[in-house]
Amino acid sequence: MCEGGATDTLRCRDDLEKKAGAEDMSFTSFNLVVVCQSNGFVLSAKCIPFKYKSLGENDNDEPEKVVEVLMINSNSGPGLLFPKGGWENDETVEEAAIREAVEEAGVRGELVHFLGDYEFKSKTLQDEFSPEGLCKAAMFALLVTEELDSWPEQSLRQRSWLTIPEAIECCRHSWMREALEKGFSEWYAGGMISTMKKD
Repeated sequence: MCEGGATDTLRCRDDLEKKAGAEDMSFTSFNLVVVCQSNGFVLSAKCIPFKYKSLGENDNDEPEKVVEVLMINSNSGPGLLFPKGGWENDETVEEAAIREAVEEAGVRGELVHFLGDYEFKSKTLQDEFSPEGLCKAAMFALLVTEELDSWPEQSLRQRSWLTIPEAIECCRHSWMREALEKGFSEWYAGGMISTMKKD
């Protein structure tokens, strides 16, 4: 939601207008995408898509697996990114994160863990409500179940499956690196237990 825990199922425009006063909340349209804003922050939904890759069997004849995360190229410079974007009208932050994964990275999957909120600045989102371009991203772990052969931004994006150390080295933005190093890696070390409610 726009004012706290990212896993609340408040709707981006309708419910939030009731929840917050006009002086606290605004909505800006970018190419038909409604961007939630609260307390000077532009709010967005993002995810770290991941999968398990089999490495064969170990000495005890047990299957060995490694986790790989999916990153995409940036259109504005070097380095790699995770799927990200604003919330469209009448969708939850979870729905927005899943949609962005399909549109930008061409993958479908299941959100299994909320990794936290991460703050950063964006020059492209500077406006009267957020002069400094302050942004807050709700980040989720998304277990990939399908890789699409074609997707909306296929002509603009290249996909790269990387190990966690490789991805940390390739992150374009420090806040994404923090989400991977702290949020995702700590969850990984804790056993990657699913904490999201299923429909």
